[in-house]
Amino acid sequence: MRTKKRTESPPGRTRAGILLGLVLACLCLTVIPASPAAAHAVVVATTPQRDEVVGYAPREVMVTFSEPVAPIPGRVQVLAPDGRRISLDEPEVRGATLRIRVRVPDRPLGTYLVSYRVISADSHPVAGSFTYSAGAPSTAPPQPGQEDASPGSLLVPAAKYLGYLGLVAAVGPPLLAVTMWPRRLSRRGALVVSWAGLGLVAAATAATWVGQAAEAVGVPVAKLSLRDLEAVGTGGVAVVYAVRLALIGVAAALLPAVVRGTAGRPRAGMLAAVGLAAVATWPLAGHPVAAPLPPVSIALVTIHLAAVTVWLGGLLTLTAFLLRRTHPRVLARILPAWSRCATLAVCWLVIAGLGQAAIELGRPSALLGSAYGRLLCAKAALLAAVLAVAAGQRRLVRRRVAAGRPRRVARAAGVELAATAVVLALTAVLVQTPPGRNAGTEAARVAREGVAQSLDTDLLTVQFDVYPAQAGTLNSLHAYVYTPAAKPLPVVEWTVTAALPAAGVEPIPVPVDTPEPHHASAEIRFPVPGEWTVRITARVSDIDQSTVTATVPVR
Repeated sequence: MRTKKRTESPPGRTRAGILLGLVLACLCLTVIPASPAAAHAVVVATTPQRDEVVGYAPREVMVTFSEPVAPIPGRVQVLAPDGRRISLDEPEVRGATLRIRVRVPDRPLGTYLVSYRVISADSHPVAGSFTYSAGAPSTAPPQPGQEDASPGSLLVPAAKYLGYLGLVAAVGPPLLAVTMWPRRLSRRGALVVSWAGLGLVAAATAATWVGQAAEAVGVPVAKLSLRDLEAVGTGGVAVVYAVRLALIGVAAALLPAVVRGTAGRPRAGMLAAVGLAAVATWPLAGHPVAAPLPPVSIALVTIHLAAVTVWLGGLLTLTAFLLRRTHPRVLARILPAWSRCATLAVCWLVIAGLGQAAIELGRPSALLGSAYGRLLCAKAALLAAVLAVAAGQRRLVRRRVAAGRPRRVARAAGVELAATAVVLALTAVLVQTPPGRNAGTEAARVAREGVAQSLDTDLLTVQFDVYPAQAGTLNSLHAYVYTPAAKPLPVVEWTVTAALPAAGVEPIPVPVDTPEPHHASAEIRFPVPGEWTVRITARVSDIDQSTVTATVPVR
């Protein structure tokens, strides 16, 4: 009986179509509208604004970040012009906004410093400061204390790098032991490498915890106390680290039998599931948690990291144990199988990497316009060079000549491993760098336009500002009167004039409004530029008054 022959697509074309579809799906996910969010919280607004000159000392300061934050106890403060701390209690947190209640000091004139240290949603500590002025800027504004400066420790990126190396070492031996290990070849060295990899991951996790605690409280690692460790130990990231360490313990129990080849498929499958769960803890303690699409970002980073560890772990194990110890006939069967596995891992690596890069960059201009984008370009360029070497290796395998040239294959694999070690180092720095989508979102500083001064007499103090101090346009003038003890002083009558003696312009009366008893406002037009003389007279009683004079440069 004749059977009808089925027409099938070539396997290569089918795989290419599937991969293309996955790439397009990942890229489409990155353009789904989502609410704004960002990792590495940045300050997007402040009240008062950065460098703003206001006519009074506010009783509340607000700092709004790009994502929810948690203040570190005792590390959010407001300093008066004389350096005294005037913030009351701990700040109130409402989503992404800190509200800091301020006690108005005895002398509210001058520049105030707001200093903060918080932990962002992605577990990264964020520290900074800004100033605003009441009346006129101080000649010597207060500075944050030495303890407020970032410790600048390299422990966290170094620990993350060691964690990546540990993953590579831990994953490779069991992967090859289950799939393609020669029967007569000893597995003792592979087991030692896996044990070392798990130990390195555990040590790196603990070091990351300590390093993040040091960055959170702003002190060097050597000065950390047990209480300081609570800054990281009581947050959600501590749960992630604890789960990772627990999974490492489970993997350590399953590992020996799997590497020795005495475990059945259920135990090997259980080890693979535990390993994948452990890999998923990396994005749960990093940028993806605070990304615009957290589930998509977490999944992409997990796939990316898993593909990297499979590729590099297998390559490391193949180079260290199989290439020069296996008979060429056996190696001729192992290398094609490994080539297919590595190709699949690299495809998933590229797919997930492209999707995550699109999410973290946010817009094309961030590729070269941000530190994150430039690091990403360097990583991509180096990875492309590595893949070119790998492509040459794959051609040798497909021509069936690689098994007869183990030394050449080993040298090329060593080049791949050395270059990818640098790629992993760049990755460790990249995950500590604010994503490109954050570039340009910081709160803008108030332009220092206009004139603001504080003038004293024996009777009172007058703070005034003229904005924008330009000729031919309407300028606003505000004046405030305080007692020598810095208390608001009601004014019975205001007299304001403006003159330009150098050009023979006599004093011009300026009409004044009084929105508050101690506050005068006016609109004034300077007809020509020059050094104008503004004279302000404040009568505070039937017999008491004072006059101050200031020079206002008009452009």
